[in-house]
Amino acid sequence: MAMTRINIDEPRWDQSTYIGRARHFFTTTNPANLFCSASELEWARTTVTKYRNGEVVDLPEDVLWRAKHVYDSAFHPDTGEKMMLIGRMSAQVPMNMTITGCMLSFYKTTPAVVFWQWINQSFNAVVNYTNRSGDSPITVKQLGTSYVLATGGALITALGLNSLVKSMPPLVGRLVPFTAVAAANCVNIPMMRMKEIQEGVPLTDSAGQKLGVSSSTAAKEGISAVCLSRIMMASPGMVLPPLLMNSLEKKGVLRRMPWIGAPLQVLLCGICLTFATPACCALFPQKAAISVDRLEPEIQAKIRAMENPPTVVYYNKGL
Repeated sequence: MAMTRINIDEPRWDQSTYIGRARHFFTTTNPANLFCSASELEWARTTVTKYRNGEVVDLPEDVLWRAKHVYDSAFHPDTGEKMMLIGRMSAQVPMNMTITGCMLSFYKTTPAVVFWQWINQSFNAVVNYTNRSGDSPITVKQLGTSYVLATGGALITALGLNSLVKSMPPLVGRLVPFTAVAAANCVNIPMMRMKEIQEGVPLTDSAGQKLGVSSSTAAKEGISAVCLSRIMMASPGMVLPPLLMNSLEKKGVLRRMPWIGAPLQVLLCGICLTFATPACCALFPQKAAISVDRLEPEIQAKIRAMENPPTVVYYNKGL
């Protein structure tokens, strides 16, 4: 029996609901995809390519979606090139749990703060480069500027706060890395997407048809939403472990077993990030809506001059 043709270029689950978006991102960020063999990746690429070209692919629907999810986890959506392993979305949890756990464990000395904040921003730069858009590519100069400013922002925040909190309770010191990461995100993401802020993000109608206009206001809203979701994504893994470690320190556990600190924090970060990464990616719809009334006056005028002008328009928020 012929399988009903499905659109594999759209997510499998309804993206207008939070649950649908969360299921999509749980699949996208699944670390198990990192263990796919070269032959499995090639099978997924061949299957998806054939299906997109209209060829008959005799597979059950679940197997076809499996091929699509494996393909998405390893190949760039615009160029089709195989992505660097540590830059893939499926590497987010294992990489971030290691880096975050170490940032939380080694936060007291200046060399340790400098090293781990630098490692974190270097990893962010690799992820941003690997997942760069084919439509609005990041230049090497833009990537380098963003990397330097984000690393500088993180270091200034971390080292500055470390010097301020020396006389405060130990828990306050343990939360400094989170503040530094939040500050870096607020620098890094707008810098990486400066072109959108300057030139605007393309607007579409509800059917996805481009309206031929771009809005800086929409771009700024989208970037603000991404900054918020990234900070919230980091929150559980950078706030809950310090609370637990502070409690263990008070009970004398860390004095008796000092070696347990770093492994325990890496493990706790991993548990938190496994759920926080997809849950926070799903906070805002990828296809974001904005009322025409809230756009720049000149953009409003262009849209209202169209035949059957929409009152709400849509844009790609980014991740």
